[in-house]
Amino acid sequence: MPWRRFSRPHASTAAGHAVNGFARKLELAKLTPEQFVQVLETLHMLGNAGAGIELSSLSTQVLVDIVGRSSREQLKALADHPELRSVFLDEIFRRMSEHFLPDRARYVNIVVSWRFSGGESEDGYDRFQTVIEDGLCVSSTDLARTPDTTITLSVDDFIRMATGNAAVATMFVTGRVKVKGEYAPAVRLSSYFDIPKPTE
Repeated sequence: MPWRRFSRPHASTAAGHAVNGFARKLELAKLTPEQFVQVLETLHMLGNAGAGIELSSLSTQVLVDIVGRSSREQLKALADHPELRSVFLDEIFRRMSEHFLPDRARYVNIVVSWRFSGGESEDGYDRFQTVIEDGLCVSSTDLARTPDTTITLSVDDFIRMATGNAAVATMFVTGRVKVKGEYAPAVRLSSYFDIPKPTE
């Protein structure tokens, strides 16, 4: 598989406003983990059906806020759902490229391998690589590059960490995130992205 950026499916501005409005009104505290997953399944199904309402239409700010309002149990249920798990991983890696700050990583050249526990491969991990070099950030499921650092964590912890809803330092110190290889680049990685802060 050639290296590529995850691309955003075409969605109208009106569709984006509609799904953002719907998401903001969700009372997530009243949903069981199963109901939470059902809502996301429905949005994903509508997107696949060409209804113009899809998860990729959510603004990053709304996505960040949804994760912030979700319980650990709800995010764990999302991570345990094979299709939604894949959708959210692709979506977050795509947005990482969109929110990359090349000026902050001007002299950075690093290959990060990601291992997500609970995967369907023989060893139980889903894998991605992120390459930052020449002022660009590209992620892929292709694993052709030799990593400088390998980060292992659960999908639900990754979703929380990538959206600014978990303290990166705490995740490392408590062992929820494990690092093999160069440690410093893994800790600094989040500083290369401009991710909106949770507002709720």
